[in-house]
Amino acid sequence: WFQLANKYWAPHAKNKLPFDPKVSYIHCCILDIQYLENYLWVNYTPKVSSNAYLMSICCIVNEKFRENVPAWEVRNAVSHLKTILYVHNLYNLIREQVQQLISLPMWMCLLPSRLQQELKKVPKLQKFWNLIKKKCDKMDADPAEAKKERTFLSALIKKFLGVLMSIPPSGKQKKKCIPLGFDSALLPTRRWFNTVLDDSHLVVSCHLSSLTQREKEGHLFCQLLDMLKFYTGFEINDQTGNALTGKEMTTLHYDKILSLQRAAFAHFPELQDFALSNVAAVDTRESLTKHFGHLSPNTLHQVASYLCLLPELPEGQDTTYEKEVLLELLVSRHERRISQIEQLNQMPLYPTEKIIWDENIVPTEYYSGEGCLALPKLNLQFLTLHDYLLRNFNLFRLESTYEIRQDIEDVVWRMKPWQSEYGGAVFGGWARMAQMITSFSIVEVAKPNIGESWPARVRADVTVNLNVQDHIKHEWEGLRKHDVCFLITVRPNLPYGTRFDRRQPFVEQTGLVYVRGCEVQGMLDDKGRVIEEGPDPKPKLRGDARTFRVWLDPNQYQQDMTSSIQSGTEDPYETFNIIMRRKPKENNFKAVLETIRNLMNTECVVPDWLHDIILGYGDPGSAHYSKMPNQISTLDFNDTFLSLDHLRLCFPGYTIKVTEENPNLQVFPFRIKFPVSNKADKVKKRKADEEVEDKEEGMTLIVEPYVTLNRGPYPYNQPKRNTIQFTPTQIEAIRAGMQPGLTMVVGPPGTGKTDVAVQIISNLYHNFPEQRTLIVTHSNQALNQLFEKIMALDIDERHLLRLGHGEEELETEKDFSRYGRVNYVLARRLELLREVGRLQESLDTAGHFYLYQVISRWEEYMSKVRPKQGKTVEVQAVAAYFPFHKYFSNAPQPVFKGRSYEEDMDIAEGCYRHIKKIFTQLEEFRAFELLRSGLDRSKYLLVKEAKIIAMTCTHAALKRHDLVELGFKYDNILMEEAAQILEIETFIPLLLQNPEDGYSRLKRWIMIGDHHQLPPVIKNMAFQKYSNMEQSLFTRFVRLGVPTIDLDAQGRARASLCNLYNWRYKHLGNLPHVQQLPEFQVPNPGLTFDFQLINVEDFNGVGESEPNPYFYQNLAEAEYTVALYMYMRLLGYPADRISILTTYNGQKHLIRDVINQRCAGNPFFSQPNKVTTVDRFQGQQNDYIILSLVRTKAVGHLRDVRRLVVAMSRARLGLYIFARVSLFQNCFELTPVFNQLTARPMQLHIRPHEYYSQEQPVYQIIKNMPEMTNLVYNMYMHMIQTSQKYKQVKTLDEFTPVSSGEPQEETPMEQDTPEGEATSEPNSEDTSEKEENQDTIIHIWDYC
Repeated sequence: WFQLANKYWAPHAKNKLPFDPKVSYIHCCILDIQYLENYLWVNYTPKVSSNAYLMSICCIVNEKFRENVPAWEVRNAVSHLKTILYVHNLYNLIREQVQQLISLPMWMCLLPSRLQQELKKVPKLQKFWNLIKKKCDKMDADPAEAKKERTFLSALIKKFLGVLMSIPPSGKQKKKCIPLGFDSALLPTRRWFNTVLDDSHLVVSCHLSSLTQREKEGHLFCQLLDMLKFYTGFEINDQTGNALTGKEMTTLHYDKILSLQRAAFAHFPELQDFALSNVAAVDTRESLTKHFGHLSPNTLHQVASYLCLLPELPEGQDTTYEKEVLLELLVSRHERRISQIEQLNQMPLYPTEKIIWDENIVPTEYYSGEGCLALPKLNLQFLTLHDYLLRNFNLFRLESTYEIRQDIEDVVWRMKPWQSEYGGAVFGGWARMAQMITSFSIVEVAKPNIGESWPARVRADVTVNLNVQDHIKHEWEGLRKHDVCFLITVRPNLPYGTRFDRRQPFVEQTGLVYVRGCEVQGMLDDKGRVIEEGPDPKPKLRGDARTFRVWLDPNQYQQDMTSSIQSGTEDPYETFNIIMRRKPKENNFKAVLETIRNLMNTECVVPDWLHDIILGYGDPGSAHYSKMPNQISTLDFNDTFLSLDHLRLCFPGYTIKVTEENPNLQVFPFRIKFPVSNKADKVKKRKADEEVEDKEEGMTLIVEPYVTLNRGPYPYNQPKRNTIQFTPTQIEAIRAGMQPGLTMVVGPPGTGKTDVAVQIISNLYHNFPEQRTLIVTHSNQALNQLFEKIMALDIDERHLLRLGHGEEELETEKDFSRYGRVNYVLARRLELLREVGRLQESLDTAGHFYLYQVISRWEEYMSKVRPKQGKTVEVQAVAAYFPFHKYFSNAPQPVFKGRSYEEDMDIAEGCYRHIKKIFTQLEEFRAFELLRSGLDRSKYLLVKEAKIIAMTCTHAALKRHDLVELGFKYDNILMEEAAQILEIETFIPLLLQNPEDGYSRLKRWIMIGDHHQLPPVIKNMAFQKYSNMEQSLFTRFVRLGVPTIDLDAQGRARASLCNLYNWRYKHLGNLPHVQQLPEFQVPNPGLTFDFQLINVEDFNGVGESEPNPYFYQNLAEAEYTVALYMYMRLLGYPADRISILTTYNGQKHLIRDVINQRCAGNPFFSQPNKVTTVDRFQGQQNDYIILSLVRTKAVGHLRDVRRLVVAMSRARLGLYIFARVSLFQNCFELTPVFNQLTARPMQLHIRPHEYYSQEQPVYQIIKNMPEMTNLVYNMYMHMIQTSQKYKQVKTLDEFTPVSSGEPQEETPMEQDTPEGEATSEPNSEDTSEKEENQDTIIHIWDYC
């Protein structure tokens, strides 16, 4: 294909051959060679191009959609595909055509009796139906064509059933069953189609088909059928879209049974017993089968026709339907179904072996994207909140199952289970994360709770022998309460010593039989009691045997016991021989699943202004602040603006009216009154002059400068001020975040997303002091960056709280965790009491003293210095009568300036506010005197004291139940990195509080992210691509058309580096300092270009390699990358300013190995700041980035433009990319970047004699990796020789003989020796250093 591309269409190829239509006939799904863009599209002509040509286009378009790559950027392909309906991309291709297929006219294919029955349910439909009939009668178009359109789906169902019924129950099947694609899980599609589907009895026919009896071929079909059955009977009103409650579903069920009983009573005497029975006695499958099973097929047909399910049976004719079909039709329609909530509550949360290795549910990493899977999808729209939560629940559970499967397979492979000569299992290896079970026993099965059928609790004891290394033993003994482990049974069939082949099926080789999950309660002590966690040290246990008490899943236990009793199957709890633990960070799936399940069991109350947007319906801009009914007119921007000129620049097009005329007083802070449109008033205005006046008012801002109240005479009383000059777009984002509603900010790299977020939080804190703000981020690192900037603003630290385990990474000595804040409050209380003691040495209580001493003296003072009518007060009186001189004696003197009465009174009032704040805080801290335990104090702090609470999305999902139980409340949510957070983990923080009177108190939701960068990490490709699980809620909102504020100026990188990724954004420019600061203007020392793409050919005939599946490596690029790093270090570049990135984990490990060989322990090189993948480095930056793209055969996942944007935007000053240029420049999606990269030389241009602190114009061209390695080697040897000469001179000077009796003078070299450095024994140090250097020389010499 690359050869064909170079012959016919590659943009860089010369002497291209003319178009050859035969080339298009080849099936091609390779996207790396611009086959679609530069060959198929440009040569397509509708009248000439064949069907094979058109199908080639469709194949690649489909592949592009599957890979999340834009498909329509070159040409509007919809016009060329009028006759093709591609189900996968239905809504992207011909949305309007499909709308005609699933609208009300499709009901013309219903049974006449069923049609009338449906029209009677909703009276307004009869009116619409009559209009449709009139319109049809007047149509000029061909009636046959219109009928074909309306019966298209009905005919497709009939054709599908015809093929399905032709499949025999066994034997070889040559025919393929045509796929029937539709989506009844979306309201627009199901509103009319669900009735047609029910009328066709598709579910019944599929259930009775022969395909369901085929064990292998029918497995996937049965799973898909279960999904279809679930959604056709979903608890929703198809017409209104309202979710149905349990009571309403019960009413519908009773109505169906009663209509059947009435028909039986009136027309079928043989069903008299059924007609007179109560509903509960006859609505089970067994009872219905018993009552209707003895009826003849004709009678069953007549019953169904009375219910409008089948056409009437003509007299004298027999039915054409089989009795089995007729009976199933009646029974399945009227049987009592367990509610969806009950099904969910009875579902085990831990995966078992049946799910873990079911390829239809949990596909392997080799999923190609072709075919269908029995998986839910995260679309743009959802039926109800229950549907939304259920899909996320299932996908989160399955993604966790995939990760668990990887862990289990890795552990069991390592343990090497073989069959012993006695038939048992023997393990030839070991695993750090698993141990053999020496004994297992169930110790408690508690009685079920009222209304439940499963045990309330099941506990077991697991004993293992920890005869392992001490650090591994400590890890096992360190298992904490609620950690999840897995109990595994293996019965190997392979004899001892057999080699395992990891490419062959895992279960068959290892003999794995059972997998069950459990949750650790704790380790038992010598007396059999659980060792509780706490501050006390754990008791030391003798020997290596350790017993853990675990909780089993009660639902799973009940299912296993029921199966064992009823079917006589084996009890799996008597067979376990392996227990496996997992890494704590990857092991929180059960807590998240429980949180989602608890949400589905409670009434999910989201704000009314958010409900429809979350489900994907209605006006996507309805939650924007401009459309909110409670929009705020006047906002205090506090320190947002640095000056009035800055304010004017931030509102271009607006007329600024300042209430203060004195220019000297027109200084920040400012309050701004915005025009708030009143739609009701606008409707009344009709005259043109009124409209002009209204427009002028709408573009006028009233600005009110004000003076911040004096807080006291001490320097720390002065408020911290913002120093960032925000851009107009950033100001709009800050303004929107202060208003009620949904605010979405798209922040490209380096545009100050965090600064905007911090300013929004600060302004909310000062504008609405009674409100509480919740901060949620994806990672601890982002949360800590945000928190550190918040601490630098004017926010009282007693109102800050950081939840989770990441607070220890905060770069501050202060502890903002719950217990850290409790300790701060207690210490602060003592400080304040000491301050009170300085006011009065003897006091009863602080409150009593404040009331009777401080306030009374202040009031007396004010009566003396307050101006009386017609009289003035002398300036000296303000200071003379001031009662607290002694207390403020430690403040900067003089406290009172004596220049004017107003200035001194302002200082006096500031002093009083300082004192008043002391007693206000003491009053707030009184609760900590009454609450004695640290837990109670921390709860009080969380619920009452903290105003700004920060946590990660994972912590919110894990602790939702605890927060709701505590009565946690908040009014605003700000989410950073919103485009990297899973949809469900974005939704859960909305529901961390109980509703008040049935309504959510949430007022603002600010989401800040960048959907053009990488999405949430989903390891399984099927869930990522097929189920669209990688779509964040932020991205879905953008796709729905929710208004966004796009930040448009970056201040991170050089302007030239910004050009590599700013094409992906609407209008991304540069901040002025990027053009002005010296660090962005001077070139990178020793390197000719600030960015360069270096072509790397095969080294010794090898390019990319793949030692394990998807573990890609490229030795040539790894060596070249490290050589450039070493070269930069030899020139004096600081190691912490260089990061090495790559696009694959395999290459990351290879580069680390090379660095460990070349640089580890060598003071000339040391380690770079980071060696990691592009995905891991998202959200971080460094001055210099060295990037390895690895692949030489296919572009791989760099084709995802989002990953490309992240890779190009990490560097501030220099970016150097090593890649196979001929491969990547052929990929159409990468051309905006690679056109810029290939415009420069593709061989590394360096200036080897230009050091980090000086500049020289000489440069050199490096042709390949070996040449670069030799250059670094020679430079290094030169430095070694220079260092050795210096040491030899120093040694000679130290041992120069001195005549006795003369005073010894220090040599210049001795004078330069640092203090404490040993000089008396130079030989040993020199020897060790020489040996170390020699080792490094040998390493490099061997390579060269």
